[in-house]
Amino acid sequence: MSDPTEGMRADWANKDFYAELGVTKGASADEIKKAYRKLARENHPDSHPDPEHHEKFKRVAEAYDVIGDAEKRKKYDQARELFAGGGFGARGPGGPGGAGGFNLDDLLRERSGGGGGGGFGDLFGDLFGGGGGGGFGGRRQQRGVRGPDLETTATIGFTDALEGVTVSLRVSSEGACPTCSGTGGKPGTRPHMCATCDGTGYVTASVGGAFSMNETCPACGGRQLVYDEPCPTCHGTGTGRNARTIQAKIPAGVKDGQRIRLRGKGGAGQNGGPAGDLYVTVKVSGHRIFGRKGEHLTVDVPVSFPELALGAEVKVPTLGGAPVTLRIPAGTPDGRTFRVRGKGAPGKDGKHGDLLATVQVQVPASLSEEARTALEAYAAATASAPLRANLFRDGSA
Repeated sequence: MSDPTEGMRADWANKDFYAELGVTKGASADEIKKAYRKLARENHPDSHPDPEHHEKFKRVAEAYDVIGDAEKRKKYDQARELFAGGGFGARGPGGPGGAGGFNLDDLLRERSGGGGGGGFGDLFGDLFGGGGGGGFGGRRQQRGVRGPDLETTATIGFTDALEGVTVSLRVSSEGACPTCSGTGGKPGTRPHMCATCDGTGYVTASVGGAFSMNETCPACGGRQLVYDEPCPTCHGTGTGRNARTIQAKIPAGVKDGQRIRLRGKGGAGQNGGPAGDLYVTVKVSGHRIFGRKGEHLTVDVPVSFPELALGAEVKVPTLGGAPVTLRIPAGTPDGRTFRVRGKGAPGKDGKHGDLLATVQVQVPASLSEEARTALEAYAAATASAPLRANLFRDGSA
């Protein structure tokens, strides 16, 4: 089976890192370093934030990572020499072994002195981070880091929750220092190449024995440039607490306590990474008249005993519309719920739910003499049918 990273490796080997730095193949280490520093200063993102300079800076850093290191440079030159004759893959023409017996892995092992190592994968693993993973040399490009997710709360009115509303939210998060714009230097001062890491943004630390690993430079924080005078606000860190106001659209039909995700409205990313998300917990204020059950609205309708006993037509309010007439049949029990279709809350499909109107008998706190006489007459007329007779029957009968 062919190596899936073969095409990528050939592409790496065909890059001219000498031309990228503007030096010849025979340039000395000092000449290469001098050329890199000059180009890095001219194209550093802190001084030139436009995409063209940013891309040039990455290419320059990539080139210096390889030919700025004596051992990597030697292997890079070897790889370019091998590919110059026609760009053979890892196993040459004709698959493993090659139709003509050419095997690039074997050739590389011969040049490295034989043994089990020194093959194609070893060469490019040393140069570009191993296994075709996309790194280059000991230094890896700083990946963009996604910004943090943020949380906040928005309180809206009952009607706004049904119809949707745009609210202003004050959000505070870590981001680029507003004084130095994230450079870490005092405004008005110019940076210079970090002497600790020679402008690479990383340092090599031993982790025991023959093993070592690359770490972000502690002096420049990986920015490759340093300022003699740090920013008075962030003290050279380049970060600060930023507060901003954003406009958040709360969708129609949101419920009390619902959590809404606003993509890209969270904390700012680092090294070109995307912003995080903002999660808004919605608190919905209550309404004086109406309640809510999903897409339905609820309302309690006060009625009198005669209206339930004799039947009646009563007016019922709707939210934001004209009242509707509720027809109550004679003999309606207290607590019965009537459904008024299409007068509820809007759903996700744009259709409205229903209005659920529950009738509730209201007992007067005081009676006129005329009303008392009428009620006493009614009580006498219905005394032969006691309401609580069933309470005293044997349940097993």
